[in-house]
Amino acid sequence: MQKEIQKQVKETYAKMNEGKKNNFGAKYRKEKREASAQKTQEELAQATAEQKILKVTEFVTVNDLATLMNNTPVVKVIGACMSLGLMVSINQRLDAETLVLVAEEFGYKVEFVTADISEKISSTETVDKPEDLQPRPPIITVMGHVDHGKTSLLDYIRKSNVIAGEAGGITQHIGAYNVKLPDGRRITFLDTPGHEAFTAMRARGAQLTDLAIIIVAADDAVMPQTVEAINHAQAANVPMVFAINKIDKPGANPDTIRRQLSEMNILVEDWGGKYQCQEISAKKGLNVDKLLEKVLLETDILDLKANPNKPAIGAVIESSLDKGRGYLATVLVQEGTLKQGDVILCGSYYGRVKSMFNERGQKVTEAGPSTPVSVLGLNGAPAAGEKFNVLADEKEAKSIANKREQLLRIQGIKTQKHMTLEEIGRRIAIGNFKELNIIVKGDVDGSVEALSDSLIKLSTEEVKVNVIHKAVGGISESDVLLAEASDAVIVGFQVRPTVEARKAAEREGIEIRLYSVIYDCINEVKDGIEGMLEPEKKEEVIATAEVKQTFRISKVGTIAGCLVRDGKMVQKAKVRLIRDGIVVYTGELGSLQIGKDAVKEVIAGKECGLSIAGYNDIKDGDIIEEFQIIEVKRTL
Repeated sequence: MQKEIQKQVKETYAKMNEGKKNNFGAKYRKEKREASAQKTQEELAQATAEQKILKVTEFVTVNDLATLMNNTPVVKVIGACMSLGLMVSINQRLDAETLVLVAEEFGYKVEFVTADISEKISSTETVDKPEDLQPRPPIITVMGHVDHGKTSLLDYIRKSNVIAGEAGGITQHIGAYNVKLPDGRRITFLDTPGHEAFTAMRARGAQLTDLAIIIVAADDAVMPQTVEAINHAQAANVPMVFAINKIDKPGANPDTIRRQLSEMNILVEDWGGKYQCQEISAKKGLNVDKLLEKVLLETDILDLKANPNKPAIGAVIESSLDKGRGYLATVLVQEGTLKQGDVILCGSYYGRVKSMFNERGQKVTEAGPSTPVSVLGLNGAPAAGEKFNVLADEKEAKSIANKREQLLRIQGIKTQKHMTLEEIGRRIAIGNFKELNIIVKGDVDGSVEALSDSLIKLSTEEVKVNVIHKAVGGISESDVLLAEASDAVIVGFQVRPTVEARKAAEREGIEIRLYSVIYDCINEVKDGIEGMLEPEKKEEVIATAEVKQTFRISKVGTIAGCLVRDGKMVQKAKVRLIRDGIVVYTGELGSLQIGKDAVKEVIAGKECGLSIAGYNDIKDGDIIEEFQIIEVKRTL
């Protein structure tokens, strides 16, 4: 009996211990499951957060930003910019501040991938002591509409005809000129092209300048490009002086210009406002000295100073590929002094300054603040507006340049648009969607950028313009091979193809178009797109006839005796039967005759007999309208 009790006690203890073990195991497994689920949730949250972080370089276009934000419609991004008071186009580059604000609107954060590089460069830039600062010449941008005379103004100031004889009468390239005035003072002038295609270049120009001269023709009006120039200057907080030009011309009315400016909330001093204004004649040089006095008066208030005794910092105005000499970059020194032999870093390019030239092509060994020079020695053509720095070590410059190039390449891959289901659906709905691929080559970076932007803007719902490649330099054989592979047209602006490229183009049947005036290029591409558009189909009424009497003929059907009211009835045309203003039937004319004779046509005022193919329900008083479908060429 005792043994039986002990056995039961042991079994009970064993069951109790087993239950404890099982409870501990279940608890452990539950905790493990919860920890795993929490870890997965944290990883998902982190991945989602990372997806909401945009890693970009500064100056990303509106289109690229939309693509990076999970293919957000571009219209919404443009709308967000407009709500911030910015009027932007699809290919306009946004600065860092705008990028952050727009991305936040869509729940994204922006990380600038060049920040670490910028910090590295910033560490080499020293803070200037007040005693080291010296007065520097003001940097003036002359802005205005085509043919309003800014080129003539610069020409007169420089007392030379360097700018004369340019293609199409438009200054094709941004340039910089350092001018010495009779009193010994110097002014640096930036000349930005006046055509609206150069919005990007004009925006860059406005960011480099201390003051803008806005030139308006007295015999014309404040034009869209003038308004655009004023907006750029105001956005960059750049002071403005207005020059009312061509006052010597018949029909000149300066007060009309002042009134139009006042409508834009710009009051000149003559009308009690704060803006300086001067009436001039750039061609005759009338009052140009007074204009420059007013410019210097404005810049004196700004107290412009810089430290010339440190490594140079500045910006690229223009870059090109000079045959036989290599890449040539026109730079504007903003601080410090640029010397021959300095190691220069500019965007994703670097090099040692081999030689420098002033605007007259003379060799110089150094350039101080506010001085523009052309520099030889870079390993590529940097973009206009790109900042440059002088570094102590060429190895470090190469490392930073390579890193920047890699970052740009990564960003380029991310912003490549891949075909989405929505896009496929849109193209199927259109039915005959077409693409025009273009390769753009030009002599300078600013022209290439501006021309590419202008061509992309020509895209329509049915025809999309793709600039698949753009670069500075002549047209090479590799450009032709790329065009052959992607079925593209090559557009050259102020450049020529090599002999090999020309032969390859003839062999492969690739079209190379060469231009020296930007208008011609845009217009010809526009004509090409219009040719690709499906013609619009329009209906044209040929004749109208009233049914006077109907006859039923066996094996033939109903014959309508009609009076032709308008136009000319012809055989084998489309007709519609109208009864009480309602279209009852649409078909084709069966037969047409006068009396018993079949005829080809019946003019207005004549009677005839006719039948409608496959239709017999014709009644007295019906109207028979004859029409044809014509194709009309569509224009943009």
